[in-house]
Amino acid sequence: MKPVCFMVMPFGIKEVLPPVAKAPEKIDFDALWNKALAPLISELGYEPVRADQDVGALIIHEMLERLYFSDLVIADMTIPNGNVYYEVGIRHACKRNGCVLIGADWSRPLFDVDQMRRLTYPLAEGIVTDASAVAITAALRAGLHELARGDSPIYQVIPGFPDPAKVDPNRANAIKEQLTRLSAFQTRVREARLSPDRDQGRRLALALQEELPATVPMTRSVALEMVMLLRDCAGWQEAIDYIDALPGDIQELELIKEQRCLARAKTGDNLAAIAALTELIQRSGDSSERQGLIGGRYKKLATQALKEGNPQHHRGYLDQAIDHYERGMSLDLNDYYPTCNLPRLYRERNEEGDADKAALTARIALLACERAKEHNQQDEWLKPTLLGMAFDAGDATAAKHWAKEVSREGPAAWKLDTTIADLERSVRQAAAPTTQRELTALLAELRTLL
Repeated sequence: MKPVCFMVMPFGIKEVLPPVAKAPEKIDFDALWNKALAPLISELGYEPVRADQDVGALIIHEMLERLYFSDLVIADMTIPNGNVYYEVGIRHACKRNGCVLIGADWSRPLFDVDQMRRLTYPLAEGIVTDASAVAITAALRAGLHELARGDSPIYQVIPGFPDPAKVDPNRANAIKEQLTRLSAFQTRVREARLSPDRDQGRRLALALQEELPATVPMTRSVALEMVMLLRDCAGWQEAIDYIDALPGDIQELELIKEQRCLARAKTGDNLAAIAALTELIQRSGDSSERQGLIGGRYKKLATQALKEGNPQHHRGYLDQAIDHYERGMSLDLNDYYPTCNLPRLYRERNEEGDADKAALTARIALLACERAKEHNQQDEWLKPTLLGMAFDAGDATAAKHWAKEVSREGPAAWKLDTTIADLERSVRQAAAPTTQRELTALLAELRTLL
């Protein structure tokens, strides 16, 4: 009997969501399996079996058995499929080796998996042709056996696993102590964030920074939490200084890079932030958030040019802001951040067709917000965004409701400051004098929270 390779992958035609630069809109995973992966597995001496061949009510039992007993498991991580991620975790825990992660060369696995070794292959079109199948098998063939011999992450991290008698009990005590310290750290972070007095929140954040400077050893999650805390409670420059003192491997995390770009822009260095974000996109791939961040920087530059009385620069920056927000919207319609900025910018530009575009993008942004409200109740930007959209629509009643919600939650000052700048645009664009007066009064109340 041949050794068995169990292939873990989506099946049928699936959309690439969220959209990724250089990726097709949809992928025919059946064609990928039939034309490229199954022939390659057979060529390497294994019997190829795919998960979707299971039938019957006990499919979960069959899946678990195959994950354990198969000689090799290959998992395609091209799109963030929940079943695939779950099955990879099962295999990593129950077998020391014989699990290989693969994915298209443009794919962006979720954060934790992105740190694991995987093989990539070219996939420019969603319908796999004979020519592309040859390129896919060639890209995977060379490295597959090497990765199959490597230990799974849990066997690497916990010596002696899975035999409890062989696992160092002192390690368990050390981890418990670490978790206790982490819990205490998170309590301190919450205390600073929830402080009703901004000055007190700043003092608590800076006190925690003194106890946990960037130069001491820390996990990546703690470092990121410290950056976010300083950003929200201490200031942008404090966040930049902390990032710049972190070890190089933590500075290279994409989330840290994004935060540094945002901080540089908030300290007035918009062009440098645009350049850094553009480089990040070229090196690590595009996303709706990155395009939205660039759009926000151009929006700031447009506002500055308008205040300086430079209409030519104002128009150029305004066009750039719209262009990048449109790119962000096209990359992910579920991300309301780029889309919600477009209606007021279209109205400000006021070209032919911009009024219709403003109405359409306002509707798209509202649908995205409703989806976010349904799926992610903890979204910190959702209520400020709904407040801005109520101002855009000239709906004073809804604006008062969301202003009360924002005030009650006490958002970080920088979020409210950013929101107020957008609300000022909306007030200027309000058509009815009565509505404009109501929104102006509400805006004055919000300014007192800064």
